[in-house]
Amino acid sequence: MWAILIGAALIIGGLLFLFTSALRRKPSNPHQMLPQGSTTLEPRRQGLRFLGISQNWPALAVIAIGVLLLAFGGYS
Repeated sequence: MWAILIGAALIIGGLLFLFTSALRRKPSNPHQMLPQGSTTLEPRRQGLRFLGISQNWPALAVIAIGVLLLAFGGYS
C-alpha cells in the first residue's frame, strides 16, 4: 500500500516539477505584431526549448519512478 501512495505522490510531484518551467516564465508584454495596429500577447520569438527532454529529464525520471512503483507496488 505504501508503494502505491509513494508512487502517486512521485507522479504528482514530477508533474508539478515539470510545470514549474512553464509557470516560471515571465508573461509577455503586449506589443504590435500585425500591420493593422492591433496588439497581441504572443511572444515575438516563441521557442519551445523549455519543453524539451534535455530540460525536463529530472521531472520525467521522477514520473517514471512513480509509474514503476504504481505498477509493481501492488505485487508486494
